[in-house]
Formats: sequence, structure tokens, C-alpha cells
Amino acid sequence: MSVLTTLAYLAIGSGIAVAIASANITLAQEIQGDRLNLNGRDYPVAWQQWHDSQNQLHTGISDGGLAHRLGVLLGDTTDPFQQPVAWFQPQFSPLAARFSANGMYRYLDITPWIEQYQWQVQPQGNTLQISTPAAQILSWRQGRQPWGDRWVFELDRPTPWQVNRLTFSRTGLTPRDFSLTIEASSQLAAIPNVKVTATPNRTVLETQIPGTARPVASMLLNPTRLVIDFRSDAPPPRTIQWAPGLRWQQQTVTLGKHQFPVDVLVINSQQPQLRLRPLGITPTTLVGLATVPELAQRWQAAAAINGGFFNRDRQAPLGAIRSNGNWLSGPILNRGAIGWDDRGQIIVGRLSLQQRVKTPSGMVPIVTFNSGYVQAGLALYTPSWGSTYQSKTAGEVVITVRHQQVVGQQAVNAHQTVPIPPEGFLLVARNFNSALANFPPGAAVQLETTAVPSVFNAMPNIVGAGPLLVEQGRVVLNAAAEQFGVGLDAQAAPRSAMGNRRDGSMVWVTTHNRVGGMGPTLGEWARILQQLGLMNAVNLDGGSSTALYLGGVLVDRHSVTTTRVNNAIGLFWQPSP
Repeated sequence: MSVLTTLAYLAIGSGIAVAIASANITLAQEIQGDRLNLNGRDYPVAWQQWHDSQNQLHTGISDGGLAHRLGVLLGDTTDPFQQPVAWFQPQFSPLAARFSANGMYRYLDITPWIEQYQWQVQPQGNTLQISTPAAQILSWRQGRQPWGDRWVFELDRPTPWQVNRLTFSRTGLTPRDFSLTIEASSQLAAIPNVKVTATPNRTVLETQIPGTARPVASMLLNPTRLVIDFRSDAPPPRTIQWAPGLRWQQQTVTLGKHQFPVDVLVINSQQPQLRLRPLGITPTTLVGLATVPELAQRWQAAAAINGGFFNRDRQAPLGAIRSNGNWLSGPILNRGAIGWDDRGQIIVGRLSLQQRVKTPSGMVPIVTFNSGYVQAGLALYTPSWGSTYQSKTAGEVVITVRHQQVVGQQAVNAHQTVPIPPEGFLLVARNFNSALANFPPGAAVQLETTAVPSVFNAMPNIVGAGPLLVEQGRVVLNAAAEQFGVGLDAQAAPRSAMGNRRDGSMVWVTTHNRVGGMGPTLGEWARILQQLGLMNAVNLDGGSSTALYLGGVLVDRHSVTTTRVNNAIGLFWQPSP
């Protein structure tokens, strides 16, 4: 396998750039935006233009935008400020890298390419317009290789290309939809099982590929060719030092006869410019759904991974969320959780929250806190939930508290909306009318909250999901103890996890299908994480929620396959001035 071919898994199989929320910002001799217009078509891609000390104009495009919109291949690097790339050239050559002021994006300086390839570049508002010279597909041929099908396009000159669509096969058996765009005109003859749509400047090919196949690209010269191989073997390893203290790796873990491709983000917890925080829907509500890229861009995170479980119908969390010392949502069912601080300390364990409300007539227990998990008893809803609460069951009684004083009770109908006072909270009694006498109007009340085990109280940031997988280097999986459904252990599915290594680094890991089949079971997942060197690890929400985001793009899956989640974990990086 050639170097260019092996390194192309990222450009084809990792995902396509997604919507970027950063506004157009004008600084001294510096402009940037979040849209790219390539030959008349708009894409969400971050870019920047600046002048150097000699007043020469430079143009940078985010690394993900180059990889997923122009077909640039990213090579291994240990230097975040020098990124080896390949694009219709015999070997990888470095492009200088710089970062946005908020650390969200890494721009690669394409100034040398603009003249070399005769690109026309013009900023217009927050959009960077790029026009590439007219190109033509001279011929196309299809062949069979030992690993699968091969497409070869002979071109009259280098030109951008991208994968528009690559759907996900949960079982590895159902076909995947695949769509490829080449910025070139063509007069291709009819191709069996391939739909070809040609315009004067662009050719789109659509087909279906085997569920286990991965499209892998290489670009060759003399003559100029774009080669797409559809392979079902393991992808090659890759390591990119994306930022100081932040390393992204793609590798394959072998368990017995099975191979599991994984994406790993290794975070140096001693790097003071890096911070990890749970991400809710917005600063003002926990209710709602959004994709992981949307959450990352909303909070201006450089990287993100999907977080804990949630109720998709109620669009509310089903597990602990604590951010920067503030409890936002409570844990449920004594499930696995992970807590951390900014000094690199990590705690994992099965977490519960002991909450009570102190009244003049005694202590009353609280069963759930800002949670989509509904059960009988007294539930607590604070302004972190949102500005209003909508009743979940019939026969609820809502107790309104302002400034630690009860101001009233009201019986509500199903789906009735009640405002949550910004200077107080709501207590909702479900099949718990015996507690109502403790809350007469005017009664003074006080909340008491403590984590169990108590070591979690010292952790300002906590996300609950589960099951707990690895503790002190040992596999401790026990789904039944965390009240997960029967048979969950044996289900094969995409997975995500967070943990730490012996050296103190924090680690995010995702995986989707094994080579030739479905994703890992929970037992296999725990062993994969153990083999990756994680000393402690907690399973995060998996399945269709599994997503790893870095620098503007999903790096572990195609963007068209991503689904909306309720919460995530974000990584914030502040570059040095």
C-alpha cells in the first residue's frame, strides 16, 4: 500500500466539514470567516487571511476543510505548526499552521498553492470565494483488486474533489450509499450501477458499496490521476499533534481474530491552556437536542465528544452533569460517572446524589434533579433546566420557591407549563402528596446536596453515563449493577468512552464497526480501552450518538450520519498570543 493511499482514510472516511458558528471577525490586518464558496458552491469551512511582517497576504483554510472539501491528505506530524499534506504531488510537504484566536480552528497556509495551481481567491464578507481552473476528466476505468473495487480517473490537471455522502452500516452487511464529487467536466460513458451527473464544471458519481468497505483515495501525477479504492481491511495508523498537548490518533486494536479501528484524542492534562467542560444545549437550558459539532461550535470548543445518556422524547439528560463546580443535572440509578479537575485529577465510580430539602417540619428527600428520568417522589428543577418546566405526568403538584421561601403550590395538568423563577427553583411532587404539608406558603426551605461516594464532591466537572468499564487498570464491567437492560453487554454497537492513562493524560476514544462486522460488545470495549493503556474509563452514550469532533469537523464518521444528542464534553484550547 502506498504512503499516499494509506494516509487517505482521513480525507475520505472521517467525515465532512460541518456548520461553523464563528462570526466574521476583523482584526488588525486579519480577517476570517466560516464559509467557503468553491466554484460557486457554499460549504461551512473556517478560513483566515492575514499579512506578515513584510506585508505579504496569506490565506489559511482549516485543516478539516482542506481534507474534506478539497481532497487534501493530512500526514503524520509531531509539530502542530507544520502539517505535512499531499495533493497531486509525489510526496508529502509541510504547510505552515496557525490557530484562530479562540483556539477552535487550525488554519493551514495555502498561499504557495494559490499561485502554483492558479486559484483565484477573494474574501466577500464571511465567505472566502475560491475559483479553480477548469478541469476535465479525460477517462475513467473500473477494476478489481484483491481488496475490492478500484476507480481510476485520469485528469488533465489537479482539481479539488470530495466525498459528499458515506452512510453508516450498523451491521456491516447492508450496503452504504457513497457519493463523490470531482471539480471537473466529463463525458463519461454509462457506468454500471453508478449514477453520473455532469455539469460544465463538476461531475458527481453516486453508487452503493459493501457495508464493510471504506473508500480510500490516492492522487498521482504523470499522468494526473485520482484513484479510489474500496477496501475492507483495517485502516493504517495515523498520529497528528493537532495542538500543544492535544494529539489525535487513528489506530487498530486487535482482540483475538477481530480488529477494531479506533479514534483516540490524547489530552495532556498538565497543559494549562487546555480545559475540559461538559457541554449542555445552551447556557440557559438543558432541554433540547443538537449534533456534537453544533454543540462544539455553540460553545466555541476546539474538540468534543458525545456525553451522557438522554431521553430523546423529552430531550433531557439521564445522568450527572456538573460543570465548573455547578451541578446542572443529577445522576440516576447509581451508574458509572467520571469527574475531573483542571489539574488532571480524575475519579471514576458509580455515582449517586443525596439531595434533600430542609423545611421547618423536617427533611424531605429529592429523587431526581433536572432529569429526564421520571419517577414517583419529589423532583427538583432549577433555572439550569430552562425558564419553564412542562409537567411530565398527570396529577403533579408544583411547589414554587423564591429566595429560599415557598411562594405557593399548584396542581397542574399533563404538559402544563410553569415558569421556573430565576431566583429560585421548582419542587414537583409526583404521587407524593404526603409531602405537600411540609411546604406551606411562606415556609423557609434549604437545599442540601452531596455526592456518593464523597470523593466526587471535590471534582468540579462530572459526566455520568456508564457502565463503568476500567478502574485502576482492571476491567470492572457490571451492567446489571448499574440497572442497564438485560443483554446490553452482548450488544455490538459503536462506542465512545473517556478515561485516563498512568501518565496523567486524559483520553477520549470512539469506535464504530470492527473490520468486516459490527462494533464491539461492552466486554470487548472494556478490553480495547485496557489495551489502549487506560487505567480508568467510563462508557459514554454510544450507538448512533458516537461522535468525535476536532477543529471544525467530525473525524470518526461522515457528517451526514451524525445524530442529535443532548450533551457532550468539550475541550477548550487558548493559544498563546
